[in-house]
Amino acid sequence: MQKRIEKITEVLDKNKAEAIEVFDLGDKNYFVDYAIIASSLGQKHTLALLDHLKKELKPAETFNNVDESGDWIVVDLGDILIHIMTPEYRIKYDMETFLSELSSQN
Repeated sequence: MQKRIEKITEVLDKNKAEAIEVFDLGDKNYFVDYAIIASSLGQKHTLALLDHLKKELKPAETFNNVDESGDWIVVDLGDILIHIMTPEYRIKYDMETFLSELSSQN
């Protein structure tokens, strides 16, 4: 699992995603084991990051579902969720607070 997380964050980082955060939710009552959040530089960059993930993770990873908008993309890999958001959407929806609170629950 750790190698998969490292590969995802490496692809995002080398393609200029910003503020990449990984949340370990494996022992929590949540529907995935990990959530990854990254900021894009804008709408076109959000879509470009998705293309990079698809090119570099397939066929090793199965993309169960991809919910796309220019401002926020969610990639469902089954046990990992990847959120790529424009900075404005990241601030607006503040997923970090929700996931941090969830990951710190006993």
